[in-house]
Order: sequence, then structure tokens, then C-alpha cells
Amino acid sequence: MITQLQGRLVEKSPTDVVIDCHGVGYFVNISLHTFAQLPTSENVKLYTHLQVREDAHILYGFSSVVEREVFRLLISVSGVGASTARTMLSSLSPKQVTEAIASSDVATIQSVKGIGAKTAQRVLLDLKDKILKVYGLDEVSVVSSNTNKNEALSALDTLGFTRKQAERVCDAVIKQYPQATIEEIIKQALKKL
Repeated sequence: MITQLQGRLVEKSPTDVVIDCHGVGYFVNISLHTFAQLPTSENVKLYTHLQVREDAHILYGFSSVVEREVFRLLISVSGVGASTARTMLSSLSPKQVTEAIASSDVATIQSVKGIGAKTAQRVLLDLKDKILKVYGLDEVSVVSSNTNKNEALSALDTLGFTRKQAERVCDAVIKQYPQATIEEIIKQALKKL
């Protein structure tokens, strides 16, 4: 199995890249998250997952081992194929996916195009224990930071800020101050909005 590729980036688009490894060009499907991490035309290293089907061998590339592992966990769920998992990692960062699963946040998982209520529930049911064990997340801290974020988002929404913009700023605040209270998140977010 091809587990990683290192070479010169020949072509780059939001959904795929071509990497030249000593004269052989590999076509690799990527997520938007990985696309954002890649340079324009330098040497790159991608961690890969090779999907072997009856009609094709498809290579998926990821900027980090964590993203690849999240992808592999997602495709282990019945009803979630490689393209759905890639869409999920294009809509949400690997960290957002793991936190949503760990905190049983159905709305976040369901916000991804192509994922309905049943599939979102199945993802949470199948992966919650694995995510908590593999990433060593403390369920209580994930839930409290998620609750604080949701409360802060509600307050910012009431103040008239757009949901998407407020969410992006709140995520940045929580990343910088993981133990922030609701009030601290709102204060920091207001400085950046």
C-alpha cells in the first residue's frame, strides 16, 4: 500500500494534485483542508490512503497523519464512502470533526453536504468511543468548550453578527484560549469582529 508520497507538486486544484516522484506523476485526491496547507509548486509530502476497488485504484492525500486517520475512521462507518469522508474533511477541519464526534454534536456532522440525520447518528455512534480513546480527549472538556462556543455564538447572533463570521472568530478565540468562559469568548470575539 502507498502510505506517503514526497515529490514536486506539478498540478494543484482544490480537489486534486499531481505529484512528480522521480519521473512518475501520481494523481492524488485531496480535501480543501489539505489544499489550504499545500505550497504552490515546491516539494511536498502527503500522507496517503489507497482505495482499491474493482474498477479503480484511487489515491487520497492528506497534509497530516491526523487528517488521514480521521478519514480512515470515517470510511469505516457503514454508509460513509471515501467521497463523503473527503467532503466532510473539506467542510470541517480534522479537529472540528473529532470534537463534534466526541461531544455528540449531530448538527455539525449533519451540516456537511450529503450527510443526513441517520448517517450523522451512525457516525457518532460508531466513532465516539474510538475518538475519545485514540485522541485522549476528555469528554467533559470537549462538551464544555463546545457549549461555551454555542452560547457565545447565540449572543453574537443576537447582537446582529452573521453566524458564519462569528463562528470563525469564536473558533479562533477558543483555539487561542481553550479554557475561555462564555464571557471571555464574547469579549475576544467582539474585538475581532
